[in-house]
Amino acid sequence: MVDIATRVWNHKWKIDPIVRSLIDTDFYKLLMCQSVFRNKPDTWVTFSLINRSTDIRLAELIDEGELREQLDHIRSLSLTRGESTWMRGNTFYGKRQMFTPEFMDWFEALRLPPYTLEKRDGQYELTFEGPWPEVMLWEIPALAVLMELRSRAVLGEMGRFELQILYARAMTKLWEKIEYLRPIEGLRIADFGTRRRHSFLWQDWCVRAMTEGLGRGFVGTSNCLIAKNRDLEAIGTNAHELPMVYAALAEDDAALARAPYAVLSDWHEEHEGNLRIILPDTYGTPGFLENAPDWLARWTGIRIDSGDPARGAETAIAWWKRRGEDPREKLIIFSDGLDAERIAALHRQFAGRVKVSFGWGTMLTNDFKGLTAGDTLAPFSLVCKAVEANGQPTVKLSDNPEKAMGPVDEIARYKRVFGVGEQERLEVVV
Repeated sequence: MVDIATRVWNHKWKIDPIVRSLIDTDFYKLLMCQSVFRNKPDTWVTFSLINRSTDIRLAELIDEGELREQLDHIRSLSLTRGESTWMRGNTFYGKRQMFTPEFMDWFEALRLPPYTLEKRDGQYELTFEGPWPEVMLWEIPALAVLMELRSRAVLGEMGRFELQILYARAMTKLWEKIEYLRPIEGLRIADFGTRRRHSFLWQDWCVRAMTEGLGRGFVGTSNCLIAKNRDLEAIGTNAHELPMVYAALAEDDAALARAPYAVLSDWHEEHEGNLRIILPDTYGTPGFLENAPDWLARWTGIRIDSGDPARGAETAIAWWKRRGEDPREKLIIFSDGLDAERIAALHRQFAGRVKVSFGWGTMLTNDFKGLTAGDTLAPFSLVCKAVEANGQPTVKLSDNPEKAMGPVDEIARYKRVFGVGEQERLEVVV
């Protein structure tokens, strides 16, 4: 087992790049990339870094030279033979050859496209522009680099023994969460923490701790490299990016209203079983479900990623009942702002009424809150989103207006088209 504190103290990071592989990313990114490669390969998109926690002034914490060095390193990466063999030959969600030979040939030849980096008002403006299948693969590694460089900036001010105590406390904190969750019968939980992890080494440690501490209750990790190295299930389906870009490409309001279902129609042709998970909140869950075609009600489940999670689950259960489906045969995946107590509470409320699973993110892989003076390692909210497609702005409404993004006039238009009324504002912690 790696002594993380000693590793932090001893080396200058040159031998330890933040992103080690093109598959040091979330599994859903690769699934979506294949879908985009098949259906929208020529769409031109722009992704941008968005720091929702504006009090964290990243450009004043992180050295620009270090940031460029890490980003340039990522551009030098390509799939290794072992990584390609894992993707081509492994069984994912019960399906062999999840990734087509055509997609794998393209991916094996891929180098990530250039980036643009500027400083403005204490923040970094980091953007990526190019063909959608290429640019979308920047999102996760870019976030991982910014998050870990922030951690390194804070850790660089600490002494050797201080680092030992810090990591001992962080390990104890996570293990106490594991012990809290361990007695829950039928618990199913996966690591979703790549994008906002404290570091790669820490995420790997958290995954191993979960594997030992929860046994069969820990079902896998979204991180493909860790899944490969630790012989775990790679977990993930799809994300808001798909409907956001499809919607931006819509030629009129009628096409805009159809866009979220067009995305899932393409997905339906490619996947089955537990990969048929609806993410309904991009433009408001109630309206999405109300207007959804009947074939979507027959999908395996729903992922709840914004708004009040209990209310979202009740909405899903009521919808399935109205569509003649048995909720007890359906899966709800909770994935927004989770920590141990909320996981336990949601499991108590819904186990037996539906199949329940959890994607545990930031508070699994980056909970150093309260462990340093001034809380300088507390997690914060950083995203990297598609902001433009073929010259048109993208929009996300969410079930929490605090997570909405896009030009004000376009947000108003999307609310009108999708019938989104007043929404409850909830604090966005991570």
